[in-house]
Amino acid sequence: MSTSLPGDRIPAHHVNLKLGPGLLQLSTIASNKTESTVIATRAGVVNHSANGSKWWIEGNSRRYVPAAQESVVGSITQKVGEGFRVDIGAPHNASLDSLAFEGATKRNKPNLKVGCLVYARVSLAHKDMDPELECFDAQSRKSEGFGELKGGFVIRCSLKMCRDLLDPKHFLLPLLGGRFPLEAAVGMNGRVWVSTKEIKQTIAIARCIEATDPDGGTLTDAKGVKALLDTLDV
Repeated sequence: MSTSLPGDRIPAHHVNLKLGPGLLQLSTIASNKTESTVIATRAGVVNHSANGSKWWIEGNSRRYVPAAQESVVGSITQKVGEGFRVDIGAPHNASLDSLAFEGATKRNKPNLKVGCLVYARVSLAHKDMDPELECFDAQSRKSEGFGELKGGFVIRCSLKMCRDLLDPKHFLLPLLGGRFPLEAAVGMNGRVWVSTKEIKQTIAIARCIEATDPDGGTLTDAKGVKALLDTLDV
């Protein structure tokens, strides 16, 4: 891993290259050949998958920039024609087609109201276009957990915290799930939806996420979180 600044060239090369947040691919024509260059658009640590097919820059930012294939938690702000406008915390609202749900047809479409929450996947992200969302898995066409989020509560945190929570090796959500039943949907846009049986459990989750957030939190391990939970009586 290495640290990059905006404008730095990134050595990302792969047949099936996929770029995540903080990276931009530019194409230039030289000697009748098209050459691609990947540059950084923000400061942070350069990361890539084991096979080098996925590259992204990880920084501790609170401003979300949509990237294709990322999961997000959004709020319906407007119904427009055959679709919806969704606030995902990006500079512009995203578009969500009413047919972009599992099993949706022209006669059988979700009846979402303004203020409803959805867990969706970014299907299109381009700097010159509004992002587009889908509420199903691109390969199976099944919901796979995407769709309307009923009830619950949305907790806001840093983008780095969301990426940590999506890591199967991170200790927080398994630890909380061992204390009490919960449902959670983690968006890459700095929003975490949680649903519990009791309000005090939801408050405990919010306190734990705030305490372990790299952006201002002070707890870094399971021991500290367990001590915090003991003081919250859950």
